[in-house]
Amino acid sequence: MAAEGGQSPLEQFVWKPIVPAEIGGVDVSFSNSSLFMTITVVVATLFLVLGMRRSAIVPGRWQVAVELSYEFIAGLLRDTVGNEGRKYFPIVFTLFMFVLLGNLLGMVPYSFTFTSHIVVTFAMAIVIFIFVTILGFVKHGMHFFSFFAPPGTPVVMLPLLVPIEIISYLSRPISLSVRLFANMLAGHTLIKVIAGFIPALGIIFGVLPLALVVALTGLEILIAFLQAYVFAILTCLYINDAIHLH
Repeated sequence: MAAEGGQSPLEQFVWKPIVPAEIGGVDVSFSNSSLFMTITVVVATLFLVLGMRRSAIVPGRWQVAVELSYEFIAGLLRDTVGNEGRKYFPIVFTLFMFVLLGNLLGMVPYSFTFTSHIVVTFAMAIVIFIFVTILGFVKHGMHFFSFFAPPGTPVVMLPLLVPIEIISYLSRPISLSVRLFANMLAGHTLIKVIAGFIPALGIIFGVLPLALVVALTGLEILIAFLQAYVFAILTCLYINDAIHLH
């Protein structure tokens, strides 16, 4: 969430350059979004490296948290892709941790939620889309196009079904990115709006919106985990489609 002093609930989502820079007419400034993406990578690295620094047979809480994170994504890949999914663990695990920690760090007051920006979520989604498409062609060659014509489909239905399948496939990066962006944007905006009623209603009547903000904050933390999970499992399903087709 953004600073409480902002006048507009949407002010917390404003992109602001910290170190202005331009190369060839292209703005490459180091912004508040860049800063919190960097912080997210640093936090994720510290969490994983320090958590496993002293691996023990009887793990401590930190080591358990790291191992649960690894096993959660490994299990997700096993269940959706099968044993072939193990080689894709690094990309799925990286995406999961990046989205999860980005969502959670965005809940810290005066921070910036970069996952609430469609340009960030779409960039991740389009990389996944390109990756699984290339993977499909590498695995199956031109036979990958059979993905758009499910086995057993009557020939007469193909002119209708194939365009629908193609549109559905091409819409994947849009649906994947909008789902994450919209949930983060809506949740943070709602909390900000309700929080604005607290000082306006005073000590007595402000208790209700304060209680609601606390409840919504807890819900938003749950949504932060849920959206990271959804992003990861959809990535696993797309990988499965590329490997096994229908």
